[in-house]
Amino acid sequence: MAERVRVRFAPSPTGELHLGNARTALFNYLFARRCGGAFILRIEDTDVVRSTEEAERSILRGLRWLGLVWDEGPDRGGEFGPYRQSARLPIYESHAHDLLKRGLAYRGYCSPQRLEEMRREQRRRGEPPRYDGRCLRLSDAQARRYEEQGIKPAMRFKTPTEGETSFTDLLRGEISFPNHALDDFVILKSDGYPTYHLANVVDDHLMAVSHVLRADEWIPSSPRHVLLYQAFGWDPPHFLHLPLILDRSGGKLSKRQGDVSVDAYSQRGYLPEAMVNYLALLGWSPEEDQEILSRQQLEELFSSERISVSPAIFDLDRLNWFNKWYIRHLPVDRIAREAAPYLEDTYGSQDRSEGTAYDAQTWLELLMDNVREEVDALSQIPAHVSFAFADDPAYTKEAKKALEAAAASRVLKSFAGRLEAIDMLDGSAASDVLLSLRSQLEEEDLTSREVMLPVRAGLTGTLHGPNLAAVMALLGKERCLQRVRRALDSF
Repeated sequence: MAERVRVRFAPSPTGELHLGNARTALFNYLFARRCGGAFILRIEDTDVVRSTEEAERSILRGLRWLGLVWDEGPDRGGEFGPYRQSARLPIYESHAHDLLKRGLAYRGYCSPQRLEEMRREQRRRGEPPRYDGRCLRLSDAQARRYEEQGIKPAMRFKTPTEGETSFTDLLRGEISFPNHALDDFVILKSDGYPTYHLANVVDDHLMAVSHVLRADEWIPSSPRHVLLYQAFGWDPPHFLHLPLILDRSGGKLSKRQGDVSVDAYSQRGYLPEAMVNYLALLGWSPEEDQEILSRQQLEELFSSERISVSPAIFDLDRLNWFNKWYIRHLPVDRIAREAAPYLEDTYGSQDRSEGTAYDAQTWLELLMDNVREEVDALSQIPAHVSFAFADDPAYTKEAKKALEAAAASRVLKSFAGRLEAIDMLDGSAASDVLLSLRSQLEEEDLTSREVMLPVRAGLTGTLHGPNLAAVMALLGKERCLQRVRRALDSF
């Protein structure tokens, strides 16, 4: 029987969901869906000092926003729970003591001060910092004296000093580390909490994880994990270490270079479809040269063989291109729904469809349909629709010039007369008004530009913006007339 694929995303709730971690979660999710396997969420909250509930909420919020629904996890349960490491402490303690009984681990009583002095001296000598094995040589009497002083020991794994430890990476092939370069690492801290190494190995085994997809910065830790698997007599999972995501300068992504959290992009009006599409192509590519890929397509096409070994470059301009594409192509009712909070934050909740030919929802969809090609993110929309919300839009320098032109007054008066003659101003009626106006005035030797610029300037206060007929329909007959009269009185 073929091995059932089970993968996990195991974040530490010490900060927001980082773009790099989000990409890792996405690749695990897509790998599971492509293989018909399970995607597990495990919260690794053993860092009691730095772990926070708010960070966990941010991580879960980001995963849900991306649509990465897990099959097992703290809130969904599953046969391999609990899925929160702080609820599994007795499990780790039991396994650590098993290694201790079999002589594969030992108690360490060194104080933090002593360990820091040791590392400082090693760095001074140009040596890599590593534990010197002092407590491995303690006699029983020495250990008892530490115990009598109330010193709680950590537990260290007894790393072999000869030979090498190897594992196979699905991208890179076999990777080997000489054992003499590894130290006796801590597996259980003095406060009873496990280190990442022990908890990670024990959980992955007990949760039947078949494949571990994680960032390649964990490659140096992998020999320690392999040694633990061997010590317990377990087969390790398949390892696949993902290339890092770098910024355009070639450095690691950091807040100094811009936003790096999923929450930040969600709040700025990026669409989850765009973020998923873009992140999927950071280090992976489909066989066909295709960029726009739906979630369903990604689930069908994703293959670990197509993951690159080279680092991926995060390019905000590329993300903006994807986001702009989705804003333009998703159904307009979806864009209207997503943009509504940004509009309300800027302009309040007043219904501006009153006096137009449309109900509130249709009006908002018409507005979105006429401005969505102008923006990279939904948060930019309020700045592009001020004409529809402002009572008296301010005139730009260029608009003032258009309204001061010799023919502007004649154009606006003729325009107002045509508006007064119609009952309801919808898109079709607006187009008819503009066509009639332009035809008449062009017969009087005015250019299309001389006709249209004063109208747009009078209605919006600017010379740029959405289709003019749509602007008229969005404002409605009375608001158009009010703005034309204001412009005539002002210039």
